[in-house]
Amino acid sequence: MDIRKLRAETPSCRDIVHFNNAGASPTPAPVHAAVLAHLERERLVGGYAAAQTAAERLSAFYREAAGLTGADPEEIAFVENATRAWEMAFYAIAFAPGDRVLAHVSEYGSNYMALLHKARTSGIVIDWIPSAPTGGVDVAALGKMITSRTRLIALTHVPSHSGVVNPAAAVGKVARQHGIPFILDACQSIGQIDLDVAALGCDMLCATGRKFLRGPRGTGFLYVRKDVISSLHPPFIDLQAARWTATNEYCLHPTAQRFETWERNVAGQLGLAEAIRYARNIGLARIEARNAELAQGLRVCLLGLPGVKLYETGERLCSIITFTLSGEDPAVTAARLRQSGIMVSVVSRAQARLDFEARNLESLVRVSIHYFNDSDDIARFMRVLADKSP
Repeated sequence: MDIRKLRAETPSCRDIVHFNNAGASPTPAPVHAAVLAHLERERLVGGYAAAQTAAERLSAFYREAAGLTGADPEEIAFVENATRAWEMAFYAIAFAPGDRVLAHVSEYGSNYMALLHKARTSGIVIDWIPSAPTGGVDVAALGKMITSRTRLIALTHVPSHSGVVNPAAAVGKVARQHGIPFILDACQSIGQIDLDVAALGCDMLCATGRKFLRGPRGTGFLYVRKDVISSLHPPFIDLQAARWTATNEYCLHPTAQRFETWERNVAGQLGLAEAIRYARNIGLARIEARNAELAQGLRVCLLGLPGVKLYETGERLCSIITFTLSGEDPAVTAARLRQSGIMVSVVSRAQARLDFEARNLESLVRVSIHYFNDSDDIARFMRVLADKSP
């Protein structure tokens, strides 16, 4: 991996330490160029004509996303973000009162809001899978909780507020054994971890563009296994999702594109295709290995700094690291780092209430590194952080 070249293709690396890749990673030059080129084309000829000239490149998006995840192109839908992708799949399931959904406290907040909404409006019941002693979902306990009323297993692969990697493949195996649909939120794992939907055993997977994939904001995609597409009815449709076949008749799109809408950010779709292509050219296995090495190095540095407490627990950890610095509120720590050109974020109880309430946490500083970061970035981060250490 040519780190110097990769950093040169993200020119802001010269001045900024990008440690908020779990929030919004900077787009590399080829992605930026793809978006700008299409916007310029739209400016010259209008959105419709510009989209027509980009038809083949738009179609290539489905092949790129499929290649990234081990799916087929017909199993991919372009959606504006991971939350909307998750909701399109979730609300397409025909729940009945008393149906049960298995979930874990690491579930992303917006997904949990949808679960609560469905419980209130349709009478579903949410069953909470316990955590394993080492952190993450307890797969053995999950298997014992399944009943004849269990309708769905929902899991966030990597929580937004923690670096733990949930054992999604093991959960997928349980789901397959019992014939229960399994939806996986891969918002934080896509782009930093090498994923394959067959190995994961998921029926649905949602992903975003702006995080570790380094694509434009307002882009994402949904994977739906071809065997279950026909059983899912989107919560809303338009002339992209379906064909109007007679005055009072319509036919849903036979592929995952039934979850799309016709109007979309075309420049964003082209940019996301380029971002996926960029990551695949580097190699997801190489990215995953590089990230693991960088994250481990940063964790060692943080553990060596007085006053720092890390909050990750789990058999497998990733590029997200959360911590506090004794005597300094996480919001102050994050603001101090950002003032020095180091991009980090804060996760609060309002974003991770289920987990934070159980652990009596209010907020944590979150750093999330990526393959284009280097040892100089870590050294700069540690110098600024140490200025306020006890």
